[in-house]
Amino acid sequence: MLNQYPQAMTIAGSDSDGSAGMQADLHTFFTRKVYGISVMTACVAGNSYGIHASVSLPLDFIRQEFSDIAADFQVKAVKTGMLADSALIKEVVKDYQKFDFGPLVVDPVIMTKHGNQLLAENAFETLREELIPLATVITPNFYESQKLTGIEIKTEADLKTAAEQLQQLGAKNVVAKGPHYDQQQTVVKDFVLLESGKSFWLSEPYYPTTHINGTGDSLSACIAAEIAKQTPIETAIRIAKSFVNAAIGHEIAVGHKYGPINHWAGENL
Repeated sequence: MLNQYPQAMTIAGSDSDGSAGMQADLHTFFTRKVYGISVMTACVAGNSYGIHASVSLPLDFIRQEFSDIAADFQVKAVKTGMLADSALIKEVVKDYQKFDFGPLVVDPVIMTKHGNQLLAENAFETLREELIPLATVITPNFYESQKLTGIEIKTEADLKTAAEQLQQLGAKNVVAKGPHYDQQQTVVKDFVLLESGKSFWLSEPYYPTTHINGTGDSLSACIAAEIAKQTPIETAIRIAKSFVNAAIGHEIAVGHKYGPINHWAGENL
């Protein structure tokens, strides 16, 4: 019976205010009833007002984290978060391939939902050529799809084309998230392209709120959690979309400015 409980792993940075990064991933794993394991890559000091300091962990320490986890646990799915530079991406790729950790969900953290860049310029090709081809699922936001494909996305047809190009880079299944920065919009539409060739749109209500920290982290983490429970990919994506929408739609009063989503709201989906 050892190690029979579903286990998923996040490879990400620690966000000290608990709203995003590794903490958001672990909140998601917990609420989806999956045991969460982590490989920490960096630590960020910040709060709801902003990020004020960060430090990256040494590559040999990250390597040891992978080795220790593999020696004891049976991870069934993995997700990546922010991998800030080329050297870190290469290390994660090497360590992921060394061990049997199950399918990989890539949240290609390049830009925030507001368009702020988080990935070093010299790391784009490493991300495109080495990490994305390993992805069972990739979950770029609107800006990240543009950056990875070079397509200026103005229409739904453009978003479809971007998803097709991301699949051509090697990702098996693509969740291309639509824009959600217009306070006048009423829905958020994401385009999903599956390995089988099936495609569809996922639409949920748009909520004009500042409590949206961790939405991308939580979406990809929820997909990974469901995969760890052997949920089919399409169903896992649909559950994740509903989970995040519920978490945004039921605010919790935490922080003074840009707050976290409410993971408890999606616990019983």
